[in-house]
Amino acid sequence: MKQGIHPKWHHDAVVSCACGNTFTTGSIQKTIEVDICSACHPFFTGEMKFVDRQGRVDKFKKKMAAAQAAKKTTKKKSSKKQDDADQKSYKQLLGEEKTKIKKSSKTQVN
Repeated sequence: MKQGIHPKWHHDAVVSCACGNTFTTGSIQKTIEVDICSACHPFFTGEMKFVDRQGRVDKFKKKMAAAQAAKKTTKKKSSKKQDDADQKSYKQLLGEEKTKIKKSSKTQVN
């Protein structure tokens, strides 16, 4: 092996997990910190849990709540618009426009 080009290998590198579990392995780093290990991973434990890293789960839940609120307000607005439009028929709208035109032509003549 050529000297000076390879990283130093530590045979007793300590791996510490966020759950509190620690074990040793070989690595080029002296200590390694991980979020999930075999002691707390859902595949090995059989129980589901959220791993919130840097507040990502909370951020996602906040976005979902905002989207639901926006969806509700959009439905309310669209239902109000439909109610207003449904109150008058096309024939009624045309009649109103004709009366407006007649009134404007009478005011222009006088």
